[in-house]
Amino acid sequence: MRTSMMQKQDVEVELIAIVTEVLTESGVPYRREIKMDASLQRHLGIDSLGRAELFRRVEKTFSVTVPDRLLAEAETLGDIAKFLATAQSSLTKPARKTVITSHGTHPRLDVSGVDTLVDLLLIYGEKSPQKPHVFFQKEDGQEEVVTYGRVLESALRVATGLRERGLKPTETVAIMLPTTPDFFYAFYGVLLAGGVPVPIYPPFRMHMLEAYAKTEARILRNAEVRMLITFDEAENLSRLLQGFVPSLKEVMTVPRLMHHQALTSPILAKADDHAFIQYTSGSTNDPKGVLLTHQNLISNISAYGKAIQVNETDVAVSWLPLYHDFGLIGSWLGSLYHGVPLILMTPFSFLNHPARWLWAIHYHRGSLTGAPNFAYELCVRKVEHGQLEGLDLSSWRVAANGAEKVYPKTLEAFAKKFERYGFKAESLMPVYGLAESTVGLAIPPLNRGFHIDTVDRKAFEEDRKAVPSTDSKNTLEFAGCGMAIEGHAIRIVDDAGQVLPERSVGNVQFKGPSNMKGYYNNPAATAAIYNDGWLSAGDMGYLVDGEIFITGRRKDLIIKAGRNLYPAEIEELVGNVPGIRQGCVAAFGHTDPVRGTEQLVVVAETREKNRAVRETMLQNINEAIATTLDIVPDDVVLALPRSVPKTSSGKLQRAACKTMYLEGRLGRFQVPAWMQVVRLGAEWLGRRVLNGLAKIARVIYTTLVFIAVFMAFIPLYFVVRFSSSSTVARVVKWWARQMLRVACIPLTVRGGEHLTQHSPMIYVANHASYLDAVIAIAISPPGTRFVGKKELFNVPILRTIVKKLQFIPVDRKDTMRGLDDTKFMETVVREGHSIFIFPEGTFGYAAGLRPFRLGAFKVAAETGTPVCPVAIKGARLILREENRILRPGQLNITVSSPIKADGNEWQAVTQLRQVARQAIAENCGEPSLDFIAAQSIAVRVRD
Repeated sequence: MRTSMMQKQDVEVELIAIVTEVLTESGVPYRREIKMDASLQRHLGIDSLGRAELFRRVEKTFSVTVPDRLLAEAETLGDIAKFLATAQSSLTKPARKTVITSHGTHPRLDVSGVDTLVDLLLIYGEKSPQKPHVFFQKEDGQEEVVTYGRVLESALRVATGLRERGLKPTETVAIMLPTTPDFFYAFYGVLLAGGVPVPIYPPFRMHMLEAYAKTEARILRNAEVRMLITFDEAENLSRLLQGFVPSLKEVMTVPRLMHHQALTSPILAKADDHAFIQYTSGSTNDPKGVLLTHQNLISNISAYGKAIQVNETDVAVSWLPLYHDFGLIGSWLGSLYHGVPLILMTPFSFLNHPARWLWAIHYHRGSLTGAPNFAYELCVRKVEHGQLEGLDLSSWRVAANGAEKVYPKTLEAFAKKFERYGFKAESLMPVYGLAESTVGLAIPPLNRGFHIDTVDRKAFEEDRKAVPSTDSKNTLEFAGCGMAIEGHAIRIVDDAGQVLPERSVGNVQFKGPSNMKGYYNNPAATAAIYNDGWLSAGDMGYLVDGEIFITGRRKDLIIKAGRNLYPAEIEELVGNVPGIRQGCVAAFGHTDPVRGTEQLVVVAETREKNRAVRETMLQNINEAIATTLDIVPDDVVLALPRSVPKTSSGKLQRAACKTMYLEGRLGRFQVPAWMQVVRLGAEWLGRRVLNGLAKIARVIYTTLVFIAVFMAFIPLYFVVRFSSSSTVARVVKWWARQMLRVACIPLTVRGGEHLTQHSPMIYVANHASYLDAVIAIAISPPGTRFVGKKELFNVPILRTIVKKLQFIPVDRKDTMRGLDDTKFMETVVREGHSIFIFPEGTFGYAAGLRPFRLGAFKVAAETGTPVCPVAIKGARLILREENRILRPGQLNITVSSPIKADGNEWQAVTQLRQVARQAIAENCGEPSLDFIAAQSIAVRVRD
């Protein structure tokens, strides 16, 4: 027992010594006593990269291999000591593998004509089921080979599980999974079931639990997610989210979701169908989900594949997270499309052991890989030559550097350090892309190597000109990120939208087939970046011979004393000041309300507590900025570790930091994880109680409305049964209006003068609720013929009413029958009757104006009948799909001016549909799910 106790004490002493050493080398030693229950984040301020360095030293000291999961799960030094006590004698370093020169001899399939991700997997899964697709690297050094056939089979089983749980086409499903093969099965399972995947990042840090839950709840609410696929450890948290997301009806894991039978009738998507939603940020109350179609993805993957000349001998290597577009599209879906094997590691495997990335390239003869700048910098700083004996990187031909600012110094240092291991400098390729352009937008010429542009600082900051300079002191350096990929274009414009000449710094705009469909459920944000066919990237930069040089984010630009300052350079300068935590500095500007001038603020994290030392640090920060930039910051805040907010991928959130600064929240005490759980639970309980009370009130309200409707329906039925059709039309119209009044649902109609019975009209309206039928009857002129699904004629009692109202039945499933229905509608219109139709065909839980079918517009064009757009606003909130309980609300109807088709050709029909749909989109109060497409089509119609 004493021996065991002494060993435990020795481990703890050694751990504390290692931590002390790491903290001291980071700038300022931790001046308090380090205890074993000290939180790595909250108390010691050790972030992800700091953890990686700590664990590397633990491995070296104790001769163990730290499992990757510990990088995420360890909360205190005690957790690390607990692992060492049980594992140090049993764990050994994984044995070296044999270099793999062949990943299968399966013939490459031609997928050049494929339009969707669904078709892509079906081709590979059915024609090359045994072909290796992913070589998943487990943390124990073993490999799990996932074939195309296995992905297809597993995804079809997941799709069956989703269908059985009631998933309907176009409904959204969130995927909150770490990097494992389960992610592939879930992602494609949702697509095959007809849903829309929404990848979100899983929780890794307990100290951020409350912020994470609220951020994800905003995203899930915006996406109106119906189901959430997660993993066992996060399932309880996921269920907690149900209290914050009304649309979320079920939380499940892949194993429980996977059915024993594969789906035999998967949904075959079309090119314009929604493929998935990529959320770029959830750090504000206005999360933006980039909605991408299958066409967007196929176009982008194909174009960047041509730019880097992907061939059958290539091997892709990635550790990037699958919830991020660089990892999801750039690595996984790209390798799937081009049919090349993907060597996949987890992000924590890389952070814990950066050399594993390089060895994965070595062992599998990897040729294609990419990562943000920090990954290359980490390899330069933390990978020792002793870890690289025998390493051969000569197969590496494309080393993409993107997703964050590219630093020229990092490019030069990486090329120099790894040259001895066969790495070729010309393989380094700074690239430019963004989620709004799917993922990739600009790539340098192959085998050119990186190009650094050195420009005059004064001209750049004062005149927004990138003037070449050879002066080594007063210059700035920017990395060239290449030219626009095939079929895409990039331009630089000023604030007025005027195109600027080369070497003029301005706003980056782009366009091409990769342009997103729009921000999901966020038309205002979509409209803000759309400019006559071009999209604003939010970045600033300049062009030289067609090559883009990115200088920074527009929203981060600081204008002070007539100069344009970019925060990245200021942050780098301050990060080099002794005592400041590198990578934990944020610079931003804000307007002084008194002086009306822009103020430069710098927030820098430090562990230093001594007042005198902190004063010296402030002087050093001011001196560093003044010496280089000839300017002094207006305020420097020395904040506690973990004060500067970052995204899940480690990017600085300057806007969030600025908000915290202005609200005085910087450096506040960080709430312990257990207290965050308690607060979340209390908030969840409070919401459940309020929702429960609200539901009781709505049940009472619905019951009273139902009684009133039932009592009024009995005499209505007998009137309908024994009266003529014309009488029934007037009576039912009066009854519908009275029932809305009885239900206390105000109905206002704007443009009612267009609801006329003097000449035939085709009324087209959006469809959001079962209530729409009552609204249509209440507002339409007597004698209007309503188009409805044929199933209505099979409902007892109701069929009597629809027959007397002379409803026009349509078959939504039989295409040939649909053509006959269209011809019948033409006959009805030619006989002088108006018709009322919902061209969306159906509705769902999620808000949004869906695509219109062409039938009604073809009838209008063939008969020369005007189309009158009717926008119904508020119906979905009153009676939502899958909900039988009413919610009090108001109905606002906007009837737009009638429009006619300019002829009866196909183009005239589609133009008519587009104009009518746009009129409804502007007044229905819900986002158009193809906003950009609608805005980019020029139409001409005559009244």
